[in-house]
Formats: sequence, C-alpha cells, structure tokens
Amino acid sequence: MFSYRHAFHAGNHADVLKHTTLIAMMKYLTQKDTALTVIDTHAGAGLYRLDGDYTETSGEALEGVLKLIAPLAPPAPDAKPRKPAPPEVLAPALQDYLNVLKALNPQFAQTGEAAHLKIYPGSPFIEQQFLSGRDKLKLFELHPTDFKSLAGNIEQLGVGRQVTVSREDGFEVLKTFLPPPARRAMVFCDPSYEIKSDYARVSACMADAVKRFATGTYVVWYPIIPRPEAHDLPRKLKTLAVKAGRSWLNASLTVKSSKLTTDTAGEVIRPGLPASGMFVINPPHTLKADLQLALPQMVAKLGQDRHASFGLEHGG
Repeated sequence: MFSYRHAFHAGNHADVLKHTTLIAMMKYLTQKDTALTVIDTHAGAGLYRLDGDYTETSGEALEGVLKLIAPLAPPAPDAKPRKPAPPEVLAPALQDYLNVLKALNPQFAQTGEAAHLKIYPGSPFIEQQFLSGRDKLKLFELHPTDFKSLAGNIEQLGVGRQVTVSREDGFEVLKTFLPPPARRAMVFCDPSYEIKSDYARVSACMADAVKRFATGTYVVWYPIIPRPEAHDLPRKLKTLAVKAGRSWLNASLTVKSSKLTTDTAGEVIRPGLPASGMFVINPPHTLKADLQLALPQMVAKLGQDRHASFGLEHGG
C-alpha cells in the first residue's frame, strides 16, 4: 500500500500539466476577497529534490520540466543559413509555472539553466504560495515517510495555523470539511492510483463532495493508461458534473504511444506513463483560455513521438 513515492516522478510531464493547471486555478481563485479553503487529499512530501537519489534514478524530470525549460534544438551544422529564430514566448500559464519554480530556486531564476533547477514543489507548496492571510490550506497524507517530510517542510514556512497537516485518509476526511465556513473551497484529489480501488474511490468521493457542497471547485488528476478504470474515471466525473448541473473541464496531455514495444533482444519494453489528465468540476471561467494556449506548447516541448497530443473538453 505504501510503495508509491512521488519523489521518483517529481517534475515529469504529468507534473507539468498538473501544476500548470493548478497554478492557473489558484491564481484566479485567490483574487476574491472572500476566504478560500483549499483541501489537498493526497499531499505527498511537499518538496522534492531534482538532484536527489529518487529523481535521478527515474530520470522522469528529464522528459518533463527539464525538457520544458531547455532551449529549442539548434539547426544542424549543414543546414542552410536562415534568419535567427525569435526568442520563445511561453504561454502565460506556463510562464506562471516557471515563476513558481524560480521563486524556490534563486540560482535558476538568475541563469535559467536546467542545472540550477534543484528544488521542485509539490501541490502543497504551490497552493500555499497563492494564499492570502484569510485563506486556509488543509493537507492530508497517509504515507508515514511522506507525512513526516511534509510536516517538516511546512513547518519551515512558518505560516502557523493557516496550513494544517494531518496523517489521515483524504478520501474519508474530506466530508468533514464540506461545506467550508466561508462557502468557498477548492479540493485537489491526486492519489497514486497504485491500488485499483482508487479509481472508484475518487468518483465516489467527488460525488459525495458535490452533494455536500455543489459550488466548490473540484480538481482530479488521473493517469491515462491501458486500464479500463483509468478510461472510465473521466467519463464518470463528466456524468457526475452533468447530472449535478455543474460546469466541467477535462484537459489531457499525451507525450508518447501507450503500446508495448520490444528491444533488439526481444524483451518487452513498457512505455511508462504515456499520458495524464486533469478533470475540473466548477472550473474558473479563465481556465479554458489559459490551457488553450499552454497545451499546444506542452505537446511541442514534451512530446516524445508522433502520438503526442492534447485534449481539451468542457461543458456546462
């Protein structure tokens, strides 16, 4: 049950999609004067080292955030001379994402070089950066090691009671906080999906949450893998939103084919995570436009083969 560690996956292509979307939402939701309660059901450790053993072992950040910030490849030596390409202009949502990374990595902020991007924020640190003094952040994490790391990382922020950290099952505890006192909330649900039952628990948890507090903003990250439950989850969430009469948005990023391949020795090569998505119930009205600009750039920068693509659906 506790074998999954996000440290192996920090900064991968799924994190680029996940955190770009999360930042765009937090930036909008924290503009209002009314207090916002943010609930993160599966918070992880909060901070990760891109030069640490876990991340370097997996190498996933190399195909994610480190690829995003890499300059475009120069032309081949024998290519015909052409006018210099204009500097890249990132979509505003992607620029906001990089600004959050720069705030945690001063040397990277100065140089823009991948070698100086060493600290990567999980969702708790992203959420906390946008809070005002009236807002609250409630973090839940069951993994014993990650909970300990999360508690220590949050303590270093010195934010007092504004952020609480609990070692509880986020699926179960969510119901006790809805509706929130100020009637404004965003819930981020990002389980590992290591256990097959997580898919059903996500849809059940969101159904209960919408019944308790219909106007809350509910955000679900999900993997897109060759498993029926993974493909059923966004369909179930869409059905839930439509039946409840709520608006919804579903964004996905595919970076490579999901098909199995073989190497020269005939050994099967599994593709790893080829794609992921973010499903939002009651999204900010600005989110669609933000992602319409950002998603094509994610495909261009992070795509690994001809199957790279994005999806953006919405309704309500």
